[in-house]
Amino acid sequence: MKKEKWYYLVLNYFKQNKITNITILIFVIIFAIMFYLYELEKEALFYALVLCAVFLFVVFLIDFYFYIKEHKKRLKIIKSINVMIEDLPIPKTLAEKDFEEMLVEQNKLLNECLTTWHTERNESIDYYTTWVHQIKTPISVMQLILQSQDSEEYRELSFELFRIEQYVEMVLTYLRLESDTSDYIFKECDLDVIIRQVIHKYASQFVRKKISLKYTPKSTKIITDEKWMTFIIEQVLSNSIKYTNEGSVSIEVLPQNILKISDTGIGIAKEDIPRIFEKGFTGYNGHFDKKATGLGLYLCKMAADNLSVKISADSTPGVGTTIYIDYNNEKLEVE
Repeated sequence: MKKEKWYYLVLNYFKQNKITNITILIFVIIFAIMFYLYELEKEALFYALVLCAVFLFVVFLIDFYFYIKEHKKRLKIIKSINVMIEDLPIPKTLAEKDFEEMLVEQNKLLNECLTTWHTERNESIDYYTTWVHQIKTPISVMQLILQSQDSEEYRELSFELFRIEQYVEMVLTYLRLESDTSDYIFKECDLDVIIRQVIHKYASQFVRKKISLKYTPKSTKIITDEKWMTFIIEQVLSNSIKYTNEGSVSIEVLPQNILKISDTGIGIAKEDIPRIFEKGFTGYNGHFDKKATGLGLYLCKMAADNLSVKISADSTPGVGTTIYIDYNNEKLEVE
């Protein structure tokens, strides 16, 4: 909150007490006129004005002190995020009491709206979560049917079905990340095991696009949630495959406990890099792939933040993209 200037406070004080100030000024003018009409001693008028001025100045200082004190109390309340109606200062005037009653009514209305919103949101999450789990069954059946056939047409259908499954998983992930509840289980995991699981899942996609994979297994222990870390790596690897038409994708665990995933794909425009983790942002890649949703990296960033993991990108258009996942965080402990 911006610091207020002293003259701003003084002006607002006089503005708040303008009726009193005008009344005092009228009294002074009346007394001056009476002294003039009755031709009283000017010294008497002067001394009377001086005494009144001194008295008013002292009263002003005392009253202004309490005015500032009350103002600071209100500022503290404003800065507090969780302000309860019961914590508000006791009203000293009828106007303050009226404002307090207005706040009470507004608070009731807000609580009713929040309750309705939470109820509708939870019902929506429950519905889509159920839908996701139900849709997985026909997807699994179709995968089994397609696996029994080996032809170019069936391979293409398998690929499209794989994409559908990815999008369904993305919906479920989005709902979980947006949920108020948390299902994170932090424990010591072997990063190599997680990477191998992801590679196995996307092996058919590497074969289909004829892209080579470079990965030297290296056992690295990290403290994380295995399920959510798997999701992050899956999304990064999925993007690498999607935007790489020829060449390779390399996965490397750096000595600094940083996972580096690089590709030789179309790359990301320099001006787009700061925004690639924003919700719905597609940028240059979005123009290349009209079906891009801009959700994958956004969900990665959300999950990474919840895992206290840093994720960043470096890219050159036409050369490729590198994603860094930094696991260096001393705050995490094994549950």
